[in-house]
Amino acid sequence: MSKNLYLELSNRSKQILKGVVESYLETGDPAGSETILKKVGIKISSSSIRSILAELQKQGLLYAPHISSGRLPTDKGMRFFVDGLLEFGRLSKSEQENIKSQCKSKGTSFQETLNIASKTISDLSNCASIVVAPKYQNKIKHIEFIRLNNEQIMSIIASENGLVENRILDADSAYSESTLKQASNYLNAKFEGKTIEEIKQNIKNEINNSKSQLDKLSAKLVHEGIVEIAPNSETPYIFLHGQSSLLEDEIVSKDLDQVRKLFDDIENKHNFLNILENTNKGKGVQIFIGSQNFLFKHSGLSMVMAPYKNKEQKIIGAIGVLGPTRLNYAKIVPLVDYTSKIIGRMVG
Repeated sequence: MSKNLYLELSNRSKQILKGVVESYLETGDPAGSETILKKVGIKISSSSIRSILAELQKQGLLYAPHISSGRLPTDKGMRFFVDGLLEFGRLSKSEQENIKSQCKSKGTSFQETLNIASKTISDLSNCASIVVAPKYQNKIKHIEFIRLNNEQIMSIIASENGLVENRILDADSAYSESTLKQASNYLNAKFEGKTIEEIKQNIKNEINNSKSQLDKLSAKLVHEGIVEIAPNSETPYIFLHGQSSLLEDEIVSKDLDQVRKLFDDIENKHNFLNILENTNKGKGVQIFIGSQNFLFKHSGLSMVMAPYKNKEQKIIGAIGVLGPTRLNYAKIVPLVDYTSKIIGRMVG
């Protein structure tokens, strides 16, 4: 929001703008003069309110969808409202306890926790929810190779935060149980506490420089099972819930093809590391409104995102809500903020 614009607008103009936006958030319909005046509770002449509405429209904060209709906020007007006029609510104790109990369910893995958090925030917001987490920016706790059958071996990679990733490796019976054990012991003894990218690079260097303590067969297994097929830290986990809630919105549903493309992009993980990059740029909750959204240019959609951090205060993921521009920001912003903090505490 432009600081100059905020200073330029009179308090009465801000009241009128707030009334238009709040009416839109409640009904989705254009607000006429009578509706606005009832909303803001002030008494001014019809000519005065027409003059103020015309000025707000000139500033690009409002528009009239039809000549004879009332006014609606533009994306710029929504941004002005969110940044300068919105009063955020607070989560109730029961809502806080619900989020805590859901996310801290005993016996769940880190992936399950993120999935539960995504579903919980979708249920509480009645919107689509997204949780993004890079796969292996965390330190590795344990690596193991086990034989599934004569032709396949499974590599199991567990990180310190409880994340577990399995990969199937096509391998013939030349790999004996002792080879699998030697490769597992070597990796755990040498690389425990390192990230997967550090492990990959060290293995490459050791094998290329013939400094590895492994025999040729074990070295081949380590290279195939870790360097070649271990998950890439550039590919994030994406947990998505509540898509149907978004499609039910009257305005959003008018452009179903674009919304479906958005969901396809989410499920295919296109550009989703951008979420982390853009969330990193600000402190706390970030609000991306309509066409200002970095992920998509759909003017009827908004996204509220917040990062979650580990104990070193490093941002390792993001959680948020995706919905129509007329989101209940007063409720959703504290909801996203609180849930991100709960996840951060669990990551540790």
